[in-house]
Amino acid sequence: MRKQHGDGGQVFRITGARTGLAEDVRGRQRRYVISMGIRTVAVILAATLWNVERPFAIVALVAGAILPYIAVVIANAGRERPPSLPSTFVTAPMRPVIGPPRGEDEQPPRDQG
Repeated sequence: MRKQHGDGGQVFRITGARTGLAEDVRGRQRRYVISMGIRTVAVILAATLWNVERPFAIVALVAGAILPYIAVVIANAGRERPPSLPSTFVTAPMRPVIGPPRGEDEQPPRDQG
């Protein structure tokens, strides 16, 4: 027995779904850990280069001081926005408005040009 498809029901595409909450949290945690790893490298680099290349050490130290703020802002950015509908969805065309019927004695409008 075969099911009939064409009942006119609404069809949902899985590509339009958000990622799961657990996957979203895992991704934000991953970005935070990567940012903190970069910060740790920057602070160690600043301590190592302090007596060798002081300008580079200061840049690394400033980066190590700013990165925690940036990492927290990125990690707390929230969930992704749901994607908009793909362009493959076509809306139904607008039906033209039909005016009331004209009487027999009325003439259709003439072209002025």
